[in-house]
Amino acid sequence: MKSVKLTAKEFEKVVKKISAKSLDACGTYIIGEFKIDVRKTKPLSGSERVSLLYKRRKEQGLCVVCGKKVTKKNPKNGQLYRLCEIHRTKIDKSRKR
Repeated sequence: MKSVKLTAKEFEKVVKKISAKSLDACGTYIIGEFKIDVRKTKPLSGSERVSLLYKRRKEQGLCVVCGKKVTKKNPKNGQLYRLCEIHRTKIDKSRKR
C-alpha cells in the first residue's frame, strides 16, 4: 500500500471511518513526522477481499473479472461498463435468454 500524506483534520475523517468499522479506513498514513498503519487485526475473509478487489477495479475503470481496461460506456447512464467486451459477451449477454 502507498503511504498517504494527511493533515490532522483529514485524519479525523479516517478515525471516524475506523469507529464505524469501515474497511475504507485501512491504509498507511503520514501525518507530520508520524507514519500510522491502519489494518484489521483479524485477516480479511474471502468475501471481504473479493468486495475490495471489485470496488478497486471498478473505481479504476478495469474489468472486474480480468482487470483489463474498459473502454465502452453504457449509453443509458454514461458510465463505464463493469466488464470488458469479452466478458460482457460471455457473462451478461448469456443471461438475457
